[in-house]
Amino acid sequence: MLDIKRIRENLEDIKKAMDRRGEKEFDLDAVVELDDQRRELLKEVEALKSEMNVEQKKIPQLMKEGKKEEAEAEKVKLKELSENIKVLDEKVKKVQDELQYRLLRIPNVPNANVPQGDTDEDNVEVRKWGEPRKFDFDFKAHWDIGTNLGILDFETGAKITGSRFTLYRDKGARLERSVANFFLNTNTEEQGYTEFIPPFMANTNSFLGTGQLPKFGEDMFKVEGTDYYLIPTSEVPLTNIVANEILSYDELPLNYTAYTPCFRSEAGSAGRDTRGLVRQHQFNKVEMVKIVAPETSYDELEKLTANAEYLLQKLNIPYRVVRICTGDLGFTAAYKYDLEVWMPSYNRYVEISSCSNCEDFQARRAGIRFKRDKNSKAEYCHTLNGSGLAVGRTVAAILENYQQADGSVVVPEVLRPYMGIDVIK
Repeated sequence: MLDIKRIRENLEDIKKAMDRRGEKEFDLDAVVELDDQRRELLKEVEALKSEMNVEQKKIPQLMKEGKKEEAEAEKVKLKELSENIKVLDEKVKKVQDELQYRLLRIPNVPNANVPQGDTDEDNVEVRKWGEPRKFDFDFKAHWDIGTNLGILDFETGAKITGSRFTLYRDKGARLERSVANFFLNTNTEEQGYTEFIPPFMANTNSFLGTGQLPKFGEDMFKVEGTDYYLIPTSEVPLTNIVANEILSYDELPLNYTAYTPCFRSEAGSAGRDTRGLVRQHQFNKVEMVKIVAPETSYDELEKLTANAEYLLQKLNIPYRVVRICTGDLGFTAAYKYDLEVWMPSYNRYVEISSCSNCEDFQARRAGIRFKRDKNSKAEYCHTLNGSGLAVGRTVAAILENYQQADGSVVVPEVLRPYMGIDVIK
């Protein structure tokens, strides 16, 4: 959430930043007007309360002096003041609620270095790693490879639940589990992350804190009759571990990782990569979250991105890193990189991780602060998150990039200790 003080003091700059995003859904002038109303109403309330305090002190003195009638008149006046304060308090609440409603729907301000653009086609390639494989046979898409090997069962997944749910069988299940374990072990043993198993559901406040609500409610699955939603990413529970807390500077940075299923309705994605494992309603992901001091957040973003890249390098799968443009940035991010893995069947790179610096946007919403020392004022942390990595998409990339002419799939060397085999036949 943007600081209202920041909006007031930098109104024209923030308007320009929102224009860069192509955002037209809200009126920043109306936000400032609401804040003006709130301030004026609060002044009136404080003036009445001050008057009330003065009048209250008169009554004991009047009673002591035997001026009962005058004391009774003061009581009537106090009642009127109290009623007027109550009316004003209700007006303040109404204005504050409307102001909060609008503030919660304003996206983050893009960093000045975010490239201008409207769609993902305007994202800027930063670097590539590895060379796409040249096949000397007719290669297949991962859904055909998995079906032919009997390790991915899309029909039974659809029978059990519905479209875009998959049943992993035998070595397919083991491959998915092996990929997740490899990611977690690398994150915790080599890259300094602390592992968690968080709840797979979170409440409304948690989703408000990380910015999925209120804007993206239709993209999530709500548990009927409760305040809970199924998580679309473990960014939600991991970030909220320290919600409404004041951390010490010495604790930072906090590096968290978790493996969870993720649930997304994928509203509006009809026809886009809906075959196979790339765009599922339920998928597994290992997430990385950082809670850091503001001055270190862009260095930490580079570390986070390098951590995700390292996983793909160990798997020896070609990928590229792109800097996300303003139109593709996402609601909470101030700056973002995507890692895109090479998928032969698509003949293009496909997103497998997003690494975002949200600056203090989530921290303000979730109340995540820190103190540099015991006497200093509490400041808002910066939060970062990145996939490390999407497990299903990694499995898809392995099947396609490591497929053989006979339909088998070579197991990447780093996964063989987890799989116990060298080839999936």
